[in-house]
Parts: sequence; C-alpha cells; structure tokens
Amino acid sequence: MKKSALTISFLLFVMITSFAQRRPRVISPNTTLQGTNSNTGSNGNVNALPGQQNERARKDTFGFEHRNDLKDSITISYRYLDSTRRNTLDSSVNDFDKFYSVPTAWQYLGNNGAAAFPLIFQPYTKAGFDPGFHAYDVYMFTLENTKFYKTTRPFTSLSYQLASGKEQMIKASHTQNPKPNLNVGFDYRLITAPGFFVTQNTNHNNYRLFANYQGKRKRYNAYFVMVGNTLRASENGGIQNDTFLLDPNRKDRFSVPVNLGSKASYNSNPFVTKVSTGNTYKDFNLFLRQSYDIGKKDSIAINDSTMEYLFYPKLRIQHSITSSNYNYRFSDIAPDTSIYRQWYRLTNVPDTFSRAEKWRMLTNDLSLIQFPDTKNTAQFILAGITLQSINGQLYTGKLSNYNMFLHGEYRNRTRNKKWDILLKGEFYFNGFNSGDYNVYASLNRYLNKRFGDVSLYFNNVNRTASFIFDNRSSFNLGNSNNFNKENITSFGATANNRYFTFGFRNHLIANYTYFADYYHSNQYTKVINLVQVFASKKFKLGKKWNYYLDAVLQQTDAAAPVKVPLLFTRSRLAFEGKFYRNLLLSAGLEARYYTAYKANNYSPVLGQFVPQDSMVIHNLPDIAVFIQYRIRGFSGYIRAENLNTMSFKNGFGFVNNNFAAPHYPTQGFLLRFGIQWWFVN
Repeated sequence: MKKSALTISFLLFVMITSFAQRRPRVISPNTTLQGTNSNTGSNGNVNALPGQQNERARKDTFGFEHRNDLKDSITISYRYLDSTRRNTLDSSVNDFDKFYSVPTAWQYLGNNGAAAFPLIFQPYTKAGFDPGFHAYDVYMFTLENTKFYKTTRPFTSLSYQLASGKEQMIKASHTQNPKPNLNVGFDYRLITAPGFFVTQNTNHNNYRLFANYQGKRKRYNAYFVMVGNTLRASENGGIQNDTFLLDPNRKDRFSVPVNLGSKASYNSNPFVTKVSTGNTYKDFNLFLRQSYDIGKKDSIAINDSTMEYLFYPKLRIQHSITSSNYNYRFSDIAPDTSIYRQWYRLTNVPDTFSRAEKWRMLTNDLSLIQFPDTKNTAQFILAGITLQSINGQLYTGKLSNYNMFLHGEYRNRTRNKKWDILLKGEFYFNGFNSGDYNVYASLNRYLNKRFGDVSLYFNNVNRTASFIFDNRSSFNLGNSNNFNKENITSFGATANNRYFTFGFRNHLIANYTYFADYYHSNQYTKVINLVQVFASKKFKLGKKWNYYLDAVLQQTDAAAPVKVPLLFTRSRLAFEGKFYRNLLLSAGLEARYYTAYKANNYSPVLGQFVPQDSMVIHNLPDIAVFIQYRIRGFSGYIRAENLNTMSFKNGFGFVNNNFAAPHYPTQGFLLRFGIQWWFVN
C-alpha cells in the first residue's frame, strides 16, 4: 500500500511541477494530432519546403512576426519498436475498449484484474523459451507494445476510473522531446479491485520508462526501455454451488461460499495488496538497442548559422541487449486439504502451500540491415544472430541453459504507401529450444479511399512446449511426460474499407499441448483445424444515430481440447455527433453475446485454463448503457453495466449472474465512471 501511494504521489508531483512551468494548453477538438514528415524544418512548419524555410529565415526581424500555429497545438505521432509505420493518437470516444484494461473480446473471471482469456481463440505462436504463464497477459506492459513518440510539445495524459465494489484504475502517460533528436517518456497504470466475492481482490502495478535518441549527424540511433509488472490476484477457485446466487439470503455476494480462501481473511480495502490465497507474478525488463549507419550524407542550410543534416543509410549495424527477470508464485496460507486432495491429488498438504519459480534471461543480438533504396528506409533486408542465456530457480533446484538462433527479415513499404510486404523468420540451431522456428509473411495492398486495403498473411511455428509442461517445473504436480514440438500454421485475409471489414483466419495445430484437468498435462496427437470468419460494419440509421456490429464465427472439431463459442457478437446503438461547438458525444446501448459452449475450467495453482466436457455455459447477452464524451482535452464516460442480471425472483435484484467459466460468476450490476485529461505544456 505504501509503495503504491508513494509511486502515485511522485508521479503527480512531477506532472504538477511540469505544468507550473507554463500556462497549460489543452488540445482543441479541431486540432489534428498528426505525425511530422520528412519535410519538417527547424521552424516546426511541417508543410514548408526547404527553400521556403530559408526565405522566411532571411526576413527582416522588424515588422510583423509570422504566426506559428504549433505554439497553440501539438503534432504527435508514434511507432512501435520494429514497425516502419507511424501512428497518430486516437481521440475518438465511441469505443469503450480505448479506456478499459480488458478488450470486449476477452473474458475475465468476474473481476477486473482476474485471470482472462480471449473468446476469439488465439494460438501462442512464439518460438523459443516460454515459462508458460499467460492467464494475466492482457494486463501487462511489454517491450512489444512500447510506443516511441515524436512530438513538438510535452504531452501528458491522466485518467482515473471508479466502479462499483471500490474498483479503481489510474493511468498516467507523459512524453516530450527535450531536444529535437531526443524523446523521453513514461507510462504507469494501477488496477485495484476488491471484487464482489470472497478472495477475489486484485492489485496490478505496471510501469514503463522509454527513450529514443538520434545523433546530430543522424548516423547513430539508440532505444531504451525499462518495463516492469507486478500482478497480484487472489484465487477463490469459484463458488461452491451455483444455486447460491439465487438464494435471497445471499444477495450480499460475500456470503456465498467459495472453494479457496476464507471470509475471515477478506479485506475490502482496494489498496491492500496482500494476497493470502492466489498468484503473484512479477517481471522486470531492461532493453537497449544501438545502431550505426553507413551511407550517404547530405545537408540543408536553414540560415547563415544553422545547418540541417540529412543522412541516407545503406548499411546499418545494430546491437540489442535485453535483460529479463520473471517471478511466478502461488501461495495459500490456509489451504483446504480436501480441495487440494480432490483437485490436485496431494496427500500431504502443508500448513502453508506454495509453488514458485524464477527465471533470468540475458539476450544479445547482432544484426546487419541493408537498404536497397537510398531514400526509402521502409525497404530493407535484415540478418542477425542471437545468443540467449537462461537461468532458472526451481522447486527442485537450479537450471542453466542457453539458446542460439538466426533470424532474418525483408520489408518493403513502398514510397507511394500502396504496397507493404513483410517476410521474416527465425531458426533455433542450438540450445534448449534447438529445432524451433518461426516463419511469417504478410502482404498488404492499398487500393484507394473507397475500397480501402486488402491484406494476406501466413505464419508457421514449430515450438517446444512451454516449460510448465516440463517435468522439472515447480508447477509439475506429478506428471512425467516427454512431449513433441507443437506445430502451428495460420493463414488468413482481411478486406478493410469505408463500408465494412471482412476476413477469415484458419489455424492448423499439431501436437497441441494442454492440461487435461487441474494438473494432468497432455498432448493432442491429431491436427486441430479451427476456422474463423469475422466482419465489422457501421450502419447509418439517421443523422445522429449509428449502429455498430462486430461478429465472429468460429468452428472446430468438437472432440478437440480447444473449446470456443460458435458465434461472438458485439453491438452498439449510439446517438453520436458534435454539439455546442466543442462537445463530442456518444451515448447509447451496448450488448455483447456469445453462444453457449463448454467453457474452459481454471486451475488456480497452475494459473492455466483447462478444457472440460461436463458443463455448458449458457449466458444472456451482457448489456450496458453508456455516455461517452469529450470536450477539448477532457473526456469522460459513465456506464451502467450488466443490466442483464436484473431479476424479480425472490424480490428485485441484480442476481442473475452470467458465468465466465464453470462456477466463476461475473459481476452483477456495475456502475462505472471515468475521466481523462490530455495536457499540452
């Protein structure tokens, strides 16, 4: 609690201090947040050509001063680490997924911060070493989703969310360019939720510091990221009997008996981070990438004393180093011996039950990048070699190993931005994951404004099963297996235009490795064929009325251990528009529905979702009423969620809960309120 409070106080102090430097300016709703281009001059005018810049610099200083619009606005863009595409900030208010921690197409176990899984199946397609704990991936900051910004002014975003049951979420982001060639920033997020049932509290802290630097001569580049996650989630193993939900004497959900944990140890304080029965996952990553370019240099004279240096690389030497630490722990200070004997077949359960393992990895990569087109850095050929050391501290002792793999990439995003071609692959030729490989190819063609673009992709992965299936894992509770490598082939196509989005994906999975129950591991020898067809469309119902529909149809063999709902839909009926000059409003009704299916069970000790064939989940549509708005740099929302849980049995109440998994009910009625500010210093 003290650590979280000190962290939040420090962040607020830094931001308030920075705001006091100047009179704050907010982003006008008429301002376009866009990225700079190659013609950006030192005076900040993104549309001025070099000759025009020189002419303006030579103007007599006596006379009228030329107005610089960037003094009252901001141009900002960002890109991800290994992407060539620059993106702009999205300030729209018509989609709640932009504000919340869990996307609509995911399902969490009844509480914000609890274990979650995608309703639209996504195979794990990373080759190489993997500890195997992914139930909380949706809440994590990663190196891959780090944004590297380019901005003309310091930019800050602050948001706060409060919901029923004392659920809270705080987010803070800041970025600025202290120098034209240096960008720095940070991201922070805190999620706290006591939950509606006993032993359901969660507390997640995520932070990230990032920076990128380019030398004055534009030959040297550096990227730095420090990212950490501390995820704490209590596990109650679900409720003991589903009929308790309709018991008129148990409308207070804390009176419903659960399988793990006890009511005596429950604390509804949202800032209590202690987990008596549950999982604590921690990770810490340091990343540094440096590169030096060899090529053709050039320059433009801005004025008599200022020179703008240009550089066109032909060959880049790139070195990346990543230090990663992972810590996974399950603990129960007062275990129920009958549950552990029934679920995990443990005969001798200690007074405090725990399982833990730690991993430390150091990855060094050296790559050479060649640019065939001098003036198009989005076209290149990359070849590299990587050495990775792996050290584990397990329940049975220590483990030391390594990996060596080759990787290559060809990328060509044409200068007219109509074609985008990507071919990449990696092959592990020595070490713990020897024989693993990953091959990926994609092709994107932009047609025109009317017909949008069409994209195709293909992916084939051969990977060693995650380490949690290894006999040496701390979370191996009596299994003795020697599994073959998984092989996953995925391909698909998408058409995206102003009228609709439509596409399909096909996953072929051989040697699928999974847990058959709470602790028994298994491998499915047949090939699993999973087909997904998806579509999205916005229907214009009137001048201010819009209807949004997202639908996914997915089908697989009923005997396969992969269980998915046949149909998933999300619908939004919204009254939208711009009012009173500065008010952007979206208000209406939202419904999420997926067909009945044999939803996966959940093993709390292992933190794994496991298939089951004994129970079918039949849920009503999740219904919410919302108002989402933005006034200049301020936005907010109010949502009344889970109206579908309304019931008149045994008196009025929101007690007809849906289920996320067998014996894991979702929340009843939930009132959610949130605000967000965007500041420009």
